[in-house]
Amino acid sequence: MPEKDPVAWNATISSYAQVGESKEALDLFHLMQLEGVKVNAVSMISVLSACTQLMKQYGVTPNAVTFVSVLRGCSVVGLVDEGQRHFDSMRSEFGIEPQLDQYGCLVDLYARAGRLEDAVRIIQQMPMNRHTAVWSSLLHASIMYKNLELGVLSYVMLSNIYADSENLDNVSHVRQLMKARGVRKEPGCSLMEVNGEVHEFFVGDNSHPRYTELEALAGYKSDTSPVMFNIDEEEKEDALGLHSEKAAIAFGIMSLKEDVPVRIVKNLRVCGDFFFDKKFVFVIFDREIIVRDKNRFRHFRDGHCSCNGFWRILF
Repeated sequence: MPEKDPVAWNATISSYAQVGESKEALDLFHLMQLEGVKVNAVSMISVLSACTQLMKQYGVTPNAVTFVSVLRGCSVVGLVDEGQRHFDSMRSEFGIEPQLDQYGCLVDLYARAGRLEDAVRIIQQMPMNRHTAVWSSLLHASIMYKNLELGVLSYVMLSNIYADSENLDNVSHVRQLMKARGVRKEPGCSLMEVNGEVHEFFVGDNSHPRYTELEALAGYKSDTSPVMFNIDEEEKEDALGLHSEKAAIAFGIMSLKEDVPVRIVKNLRVCGDFFFDKKFVFVIFDREIIVRDKNRFRHFRDGHCSCNGFWRILF
């Protein structure tokens, strides 16, 4: 072919991979890169398939870390049956005994899919002590699917569920228990870099020299339901209106070129109000937003989050 577009390259690489000619597929992929052809998701699917056929021909067996990656991938895209099959294959095919990390991924797999009873069953069958990540996945799912019975296991999660249900009497009661037992939240802090200079934003902090502009840009009507206090709507909006993420996003929009993604690092998990805020900002300003919070990366593009809304209500 005198001119080869990405479709032609991908079709040929895929053909080699499908008939088991893995080395040829990878050689062609390397040549594709040398030709300067843009690699896309279709290219990588064929390359990963070829690598897998080779991670088998050369006798390289998966280890426990491999299964964490595979199970995590199945969880994110909702492949419940396939994830369970891979989990079962650890013992049956490779003689690997699942540990906390693999069980945690399996619980998260069922929790994300709304199969909370199956998630609880797996937790009960675990042959070791449960760690916080296992309960965290289950409790986040209980919020997502409004399961109050599971949410009662955690003070913070329970308080968020009651607030979301507008049951403010119980919110107040839980908050008093939290205070009595010394449960405190770390203040939120968000960082971003502009022109080699790191800017730091704390929740409620108004010391930034452009604070008035930031507040004006970020000052839309907040989703006040996740706030864990028995206060009126106006006070709730004030509590949510100055979150560090919102200030950082507003500063990024004002300071970066339009084609540059807004990249933020936060010390805590992002809140539900911020989830909708980013979608709002993208629609209005047509910006791409990337956030690294305490546990994971989030990529907001085309008005959608990479988590598909699962981690909307957080603490």
